[in-house]
Amino acid sequence: MATELTGAAPGPSAGPGGGTRPRSSAKGEQTRARLIAAARTLLAGDGAGRFTTRNVAALCGVSHGMCHYHFADRTELIVAVVEDIRPEWIAPLEEAVGGPGGHAEQAERVLALLTRPESPDLARLHAALHWLALNDERVRESLEAEYGRWRSCFVRLFRALVEERGADVDPVPLGEAFAAAVDGLAAIGSLDGTVDAERVLRTLMAALSATV
Repeated sequence: MATELTGAAPGPSAGPGGGTRPRSSAKGEQTRARLIAAARTLLAGDGAGRFTTRNVAALCGVSHGMCHYHFADRTELIVAVVEDIRPEWIAPLEEAVGGPGGHAEQAERVLALLTRPESPDLARLHAALHWLALNDERVRESLEAEYGRWRSCFVRLFRALVEERGADVDPVPLGEAFAAAVDGLAAIGSLDGTVDAERVLRTLMAALSATV
């Protein structure tokens, strides 16, 4: 690989069992982060149609070989993008559910988070990742795992309610139902901006909570 170019990767070091593995460096991590950022920009701007490692490398300003030093193939880069959006997508929801207070306080934080306007770039990025997942099993598995983590937040929210009330109710279908509604509203909202998402979600939250 052309390691002498910008973002040059470090040399190998001894790994477990006497093998060799690349030695990480701040410069290498910066190059990797720049490649992921370029991949996100390309996916959010042009969708999946022009998404190739060569185009990502060109946008990033590094050689094609350097891109493949950090990512073995196109799929590995896409999976890195899936993981990269977690702090913007899933982590805030996990914090809202895991914060102080009981179910009512948690629910208010979750609803406030869900009814904030979504970044257009993030919405387009999600759409591109969904399309890519239809044609790549590794991307599908990665995105499925992230969605599972996202949905589990709503299950935790309703589990807190079940425990507060001492009810003999399974919180899983309640959380999954709410997650499905959130996902559906996001899709509808991308086409029809007149839907009052907050009113719909508050109504559903109250209706599901009443079953506990």
